[in-house]
Order: sequence, then structure tokens, then C-alpha cells
Amino acid sequence: MKIRKASVKDVKIIHKLINEFAKKGDMLPRSLNELYENLRDFYVIEENSEVKGTCALHILWEDLAEIRSLAVKREYQNKGIGSLLVKKCLKEAKKLGIKNVFVLTYVPEFFKKLGFKEIDKSRLPQKIWGDCIKCPKFPECDESALIYEFKV
Repeated sequence: MKIRKASVKDVKIIHKLINEFAKKGDMLPRSLNELYENLRDFYVIEENSEVKGTCALHILWEDLAEIRSLAVKREYQNKGIGSLLVKKCLKEAKKLGIKNVFVLTYVPEFFKKLGFKEIDKSRLPQKIWGDCIKCPKFPECDESALIYEFKV
């Protein structure tokens, strides 16, 4: 399997994958427009030219980034693909000098295994007032917030 930066040809596949999970309430939907605008945030993992999963690292501030839109095709789950994608995003964050990477998730245990720790959402004002305020679930968010803090 190979992890690479997503390209324009991957956008419709990413869109379909993310929105399959969104229909079940597992994550927020993403529009094609949003995906094209944020394409540089995304990685895909593929094998034999088939995209099996995706994940994005979205920078919010000088010391804060978010892992978002982690999605792995159902038939390839529990094979370590999600972990590989998150680790790739963390590696990029570290390379960029970002000290904190957070996630909002319905699966906190997955991220805890990768070194994330639960936090109160109030520690993420850039996220709350930048993105969350536009969410249909705001202010009644039912996702858990976790953060990965790089050791200095």
C-alpha cells in the first residue's frame, strides 16, 4: 500500500467515501467544492491503483492543526489503514512545526491508541468559531475532542 497526497482525480472518490459515512451520521459531509478547495490537505492510501482510504491535515493556526475526514472503505477497516493515514498527517504536522493536532470524533478510543488525549472543546476556540459555528449540530456537538501534543 502506498500513501500519497491526493490529486484532482481523487476528489470524486474522496467525496463518495466521506459522504457514505456522513449519511450514517459517522462524520460531517463534505461538498465537492470544499474538497477541491482543500485538496492539498488530503492524503489517500491506495493499492493496485484503488483508493482504500483518505485523511486530511487542516492547519488552523500557527500551533494548531486538525485531522479531519478520516475514512476507510468498510471492507478494508481494521487492517491498520486508518492508523497509517493519521500517522502520515502527524508526521507532516511535525515537519511543518505544528505543536498540537486535534480531532473531533465519534471514535475516541481509536485516536487514544495513537497517543491522542481527550480535551474540552473550549480549548479549541479557532475551530469553534471558524468551522463549528457553521455545523448543523452546533452548539450541541456530540463528538469527542482529542489532541496530540508533540514533545518539545
